[in-house]
Amino acid sequence: MGVVNRWWIAVASVIMQMALGGFYSWSVFRIPLSRQFGWTISQVTVIFTINTLGLGFGSFLAGLLLNRKGPRLVAWLGSFLWGSGVFLASLSAHRLWWLYLSYGVIGGNGLGFCYIVPLGVLVKWFPEHRGLVTGLAVGGVGAGSLVVAPVATRLIQSVGVLPTFAYLGVAYFIVTFLAGSFMQNPPVGWKPEGWIPTATQISQRAARDYTLGETIKTWQFWTHCLLFCLNSIAGISLISQAAPIFEEMGRMTAIAAGSMVGIVSIANGGGRLFWGWVSDLATRKATLFFMFLIQVVLFWIFPNLTSATLLGIAAFVIVLCYGGGFGIMPAFAADYFGPQNVGSIYGLMFIPWSFAAAFGPLAFAYLRQVTGGYGRALHVIAGVMAVSTVLPSILFPPSSKNQVEVLQLGPALGPGIASKQDSAK
Repeated sequence: MGVVNRWWIAVASVIMQMALGGFYSWSVFRIPLSRQFGWTISQVTVIFTINTLGLGFGSFLAGLLLNRKGPRLVAWLGSFLWGSGVFLASLSAHRLWWLYLSYGVIGGNGLGFCYIVPLGVLVKWFPEHRGLVTGLAVGGVGAGSLVVAPVATRLIQSVGVLPTFAYLGVAYFIVTFLAGSFMQNPPVGWKPEGWIPTATQISQRAARDYTLGETIKTWQFWTHCLLFCLNSIAGISLISQAAPIFEEMGRMTAIAAGSMVGIVSIANGGGRLFWGWVSDLATRKATLFFMFLIQVVLFWIFPNLTSATLLGIAAFVIVLCYGGGFGIMPAFAADYFGPQNVGSIYGLMFIPWSFAAAFGPLAFAYLRQVTGGYGRALHVIAGVMAVSTVLPSILFPPSSKNQVEVLQLGPALGPGIASKQDSAK
């Protein structure tokens, strides 16, 4: 396969991720389901939490299957799970448990399968633009939510909430199945014609591919997980309460607050592409540090902002940084542990992420409830992000001469081990 074809894979990846945009559009189903079946807001919201956890576990399972079964088959399996899960939700009338199982468990795992495949493929096809291309792909999720939300709303108004699940399920299956047909790995040893990694790229990348078993034994992997979780907790906590925050702190009407949420959601997709591109130019470490520093300042001053415009700008930039984590972390994992097994490695990162993504909004809402305002919760996040700025600065690739493996195994295996690894760089 030539260089031109890899861009078709990138296009198909964006289209596949756009079909996953319904994940961020769940809120449009909340009120219709509550009104029609008498379920409480909490009961309906739990579905989003289950879906999030399913995304985490599905990503890991898909990552394990990528090298064994190939990306195309895994993508097709994901398309079946995601499409059928949403379709089966149309049969959940007065059966909340069925909605949990169908949309939450089956659909959530399908999300994870479809999400991880393009990332595992693209980092191999675009070694020179890992951040940009993964940011482009996952940016499709944010862009997809802008399409799915209004379409789902119109369908709910015209045919009802349960038939809407049926229509969307069929559409999701068709789109993800066709896009998944483009998924394939490059030939062994392939690289772009004429491409030579820069000195900076070499210094920030592993000298070899690590297996999943080897990766989880390094402290760098768990630091990656922590970086991913902390950035996500900050952004998703704000996203989860965006409309009430605009109404309460910005004194906006419900309609105006809803419009502001729509505008801010653009940053979720845009941040994935923007920060992914920046990380190719300025390194992943420097980009993450800058993202965290921005959030420290914005979360700290957020309670003092009274202008609706300033609140909107601050929220937009914070969500831009939230999206940036999804654009940077797949490329960061490929840099530090090699692209060969990045599907399973990055997929595993999604399990702690899913728990963090579920816990953050709950803790944020609890602080709002017990303190009577958002100020304390926002300042707590600012403090967490301030501590987080230290993490990027202490990271270095496991392939460097100071890696944990060399320190532990070097004396036992002989002095030649470290020198061979150094020379491999």
